[in-house]
Order: sequence, then C-alpha cells, then structure tokens
Amino acid sequence: MKRFLATAATALVLGTTAYADGHTAAFLDMTFDEAVNLNASELIGMRVYATEADINNETTVAADGETEWDDIGEINEIVLNRDGTVQSVIVGVGGFLGVGERDVAIDMSQLKFVNEDGDTGDFFLVVSASVAGVEEAPEYAYDRQDRAAMETDAPMDRPMLTAPAVERDGYQTATVQDFTTEDLTGARVYGPGDEDVGEISQLLLSDDGELERAVIDVGGFLGLGERPVAVTFDELQIVRTEDGSDVRVYIDSSQEALEQQPEYEG
Repeated sequence: MKRFLATAATALVLGTTAYADGHTAAFLDMTFDEAVNLNASELIGMRVYATEADINNETTVAADGETEWDDIGEINEIVLNRDGTVQSVIVGVGGFLGVGERDVAIDMSQLKFVNEDGDTGDFFLVVSASVAGVEEAPEYAYDRQDRAAMETDAPMDRPMLTAPAVERDGYQTATVQDFTTEDLTGARVYGPGDEDVGEISQLLLSDDGELERAVIDVGGFLGLGERPVAVTFDELQIVRTEDGSDVRVYIDSSQEALEQQPEYEG
C-alpha cells in the first residue's frame, strides 16, 4: 500500500501527453507534487489485488478492506509504448520466493487505484479479475534472452566465505525460506562487527530454479558507483526479531574486502 491521491492515477498515464499538447520545449519547469504526481519507480514492488467486484478509480475501501481481495503478486516491470505512454504493468504471480513465479501483463487502463476511506492518502492497486482468470492469463513473453531479473548461470570465481555466527539481543537466526523476495530485496547487509557493508539488490536462481544467490550492492554514493557482488546464501546469516519487524543480513567480510570481489555482470 502507498500514499497517493486519486487524480494521480490519471496523471501517471496522461501527464506527459497533456503537457506536449500545449508546449514545444523539451524540458519541463516542474515541481513534483505528490497530490497529482507519482514516480513509476514507486509502483515497482507494489502488491496487486484481484476482485470480481465492480471497481474504478473512484472506488474507496475501508481500513483493512484489502483482506477481502485476492493478493495475486507484485509489480516487477512497467512497459511503455514507443510514444511514451504506459502500456502495461508486469506482475509476478504464483510461486514462492520467486521460485515458480511467472509474469503476466496487466493493461494499465485495467489497473485501478483504490483509495482507503478517509484522509489517509493510502491506496491499493486492484484489477477486476477472478483467481481462475489470473491463473489462466497468458505468460508475458520477453523478446530478449537476458532477463535481468533473477536468473544466472555465471560461475563462482572466488573463494567461498564462511557464514558468520552473530548473536544479537532480541534476534533469532532465520533461513531464506522464511522470507519473501520483497522482505530480502533492499535489506541492508552488515559485517560481523555490525558495520553496514551494502544492500541486497537482486535474488538469483540456479539452473534448476532454486534460490541460490544474492547480489549485494557495495560502496558508491546515492546509488552511483556501486559494485554488485554475488554471494551464495550459504555465505550469509539472516537474523530477525521475534515479531519479524526487523531483518538483518550478515556476511563475514568488510566493505573494502567485498569491493575487491569479482563484479556481478548479470
């Protein structure tokens, strides 16, 4: 769920076209206004719900009303037409931790922005469809071979690290099977001394479809100059609080040492 006003759903699709109709300059004198603007990057990773009830962009829902819908997956990609308009969103449906997941395309015009009642500013992404309809939806076909999402057959060309055994008050050791891809993607990674060494940016599958490695973005500043390094989950220790409110990933390495590791080029 995100914070957003109803008019932004229209602005996302029509904003560029509306400006072009009245201006010829290539550059906008623009100030981002969260009341009517939405960055496409904010949609990546959002959950998408399905319902057979009639809905539109004027529909509202009570607090926790989304529990009456079917959570079908999360947005992995946004596809544009060559004229710059948003054509569709690509939603990963089914599977577990990305394993067995398949991508389906949802027409942007069919994706509804449903606000929560009141002035919370919270909204949900909902499509009118049945669970059976989702299961029967055609799989989105990529023309390119290098789906940069989560697959690789690149060999490991460095010595394996040993997973640390960090003990932290209020935390317990967990396994990768305890989490969703959303839980782990973006998680901070720490050295054994609790120093921040990077962030998990991707999860990678083995040839047989098993979750095998994580890509850690190391170094850089504000996302610039980061070095992606792939490590196996056998080299990581994952801990979380008993209530699951905080997840920490540990590796037996410093940031400087990770920066010397081979760069992942998936």
